[in-house]
Amino acid sequence: MRNVLIALAVLVILAVVVIAPKINNVPKLDETVIAAASAVDNQYKRRSDLIPNLVATVKGYADHEKEVLTQVTEARAKVGQITLTPEVLNNPQAFKAYQAAQDGLSSALSRLMAVSERYPDLKANQNFLSLQAQLEGTENRIAVARRDYIEAVKNYNLELRTIPGRWIASIFYPDAQVKQNFTATATETVAPKVSF
Repeated sequence: MRNVLIALAVLVILAVVVIAPKINNVPKLDETVIAAASAVDNQYKRRSDLIPNLVATVKGYADHEKEVLTQVTEARAKVGQITLTPEVLNNPQAFKAYQAAQDGLSSALSRLMAVSERYPDLKANQNFLSLQAQLEGTENRIAVARRDYIEAVKNYNLELRTIPGRWIASIFYPDAQVKQNFTATATETVAPKVSF
């Protein structure tokens, strides 16, 4: 009987040593995902804030390209209607709508940059060059923020799907669910065509 109690005590101590440090992993990793999502949203907002200045600058030179300018403005408005909240992160349909709005804005901005290539005076305009550089920098920041978000989601999802994290989550955090990740759209996976 004494040996059984000693063995049981050793198992309890081992369980505490192994599992106790991991008990708070789920909320820590969840907060990391939320912070990474906020960083992505922050970069999207920065891009959205730059767009009115870019559109105004281009409008002065490309007044007859109103369709493209309208598309950019409408895409920016759609982006402004969806906020990245924890509820959106946990709802696959809402997350896809958020991503679709951002992808629509990226597509409209690509068309706007193509329009700008047709106007030599616009390409030489200092305001436009500055805005274009800021927009390109923002697109790079978005890519980095999305990469960081993807990594945070991977770590969180791994914690929920592997042992002992899976057991801990089922006992202490039964509402914890696998998070959604960004995916490349069909237009993002097509290589641009360059012709000379």
